[in-house]
Amino acid sequence: MKQWISEIRYQDRATQTFLGSPSIVRLPGGTLVASHDYFGKGSPKDYEGRETLTSIYHSYDAGLSWTCVTQLARAFWSSLFLHRGELFLLGTTGDFGHIVIRKSEDDGFTWTQALDESSGLLFRGGPGMEPPNYHCAPMPVLNAGGRLYRAFEDLDPAIRPIGFRSFVISCDADADLLKADNWTMSNKLVYDQEADPPEWGTNNKGAGWIEGNLVEGPDGQIYNMLRICSEPVTDKCAMVRVYDGGNRVEFDPAEDFVWLPGSTHKFTIRKDPETGLYWTLSNKGEDPAKHVLRETLSLFVSPDLREWRFAAALLHDDLGYPSQESKRRTGFQYVDFQFDGNDIIYIVRTAYDGANSFHDSNRIVFSRVEKFRDLAEGRLMGGSDDIRRVDRPDAN
Repeated sequence: MKQWISEIRYQDRATQTFLGSPSIVRLPGGTLVASHDYFGKGSPKDYEGRETLTSIYHSYDAGLSWTCVTQLARAFWSSLFLHRGELFLLGTTGDFGHIVIRKSEDDGFTWTQALDESSGLLFRGGPGMEPPNYHCAPMPVLNAGGRLYRAFEDLDPAIRPIGFRSFVISCDADADLLKADNWTMSNKLVYDQEADPPEWGTNNKGAGWIEGNLVEGPDGQIYNMLRICSEPVTDKCAMVRVYDGGNRVEFDPAEDFVWLPGSTHKFTIRKDPETGLYWTLSNKGEDPAKHVLRETLSLFVSPDLREWRFAAALLHDDLGYPSQESKRRTGFQYVDFQFDGNDIIYIVRTAYDGANSFHDSNRIVFSRVEKFRDLAEGRLMGGSDDIRRVDRPDAN
């Protein structure tokens, strides 16, 4: 397996500002567009004290170097996506803010402003931490059956993680995406505190689900794949079913808890349009019994969303720390990726070499996995010897 790495953004920890929510797309003309936001005590805030700023970057050389082209206020936890050749950004106005969508007609240099329900303000959140408190991560926008779907959560009551209620929003693919009236919201599901299977032995009263990932199953059923916290059990995912064009969501704990390696943390799943296989990048290693926090990033593959196989280790802490120190200081997390011909391109929120902690990311990095489909066929083995590092461009 061959991959190389470039750095999009570096942030000194002295600023008490950290880098989050990476997202990436390739435009029809070939330009790569990436985004991320900022969090932490020193990060930019809006008038309500919400973290709120997103930066947009271009790469014109397939990811070797990057240039920041603009910054957007009141854009947070947002996904870049293409719809019929047009570029959109969908997320919230800030941490637990309104749900908004923006459009760019010039490859991401300028964007529409979500000022009201006719210009991209889709669903209004409450003031302060009064519900609704909308939450998400930069998750995929699914185009299926003539509709677009995106997962969100509502933190109501405002107690993490048990207050997170899972739901989806959806829109007819032919509609004007900036018009709020064209979007619908499903019912909201709270995690059932009694739902853990008895064999888990958790007796858990503090579990929750978060950061749903919408994907179409092999039978056409749409699922919202949610990471769950249910200690001491890890690597369990909830498959919430989406019905009636996004108007209704349901979960059956007897059928729809599945093992997904690394699903204790945020993951991204996409279906390869060429092979029909499902791929995810998540925080897990080759040994399913070995505990990984966020210091290892691996690639896994599945034929059906329920059975997953290790494909390759992509990133790991190579700074020589003892195991527990590595877990404390290093994180490769919140990955977004796209299929790019015979390769996978991905972008990572990274805490590495000077970060405060594994959580407080000081870098956003880009990488490419060449001929990733060969990993599903078992012809290639992962290994750090094939990683080629690219120095951070001075412009960034």
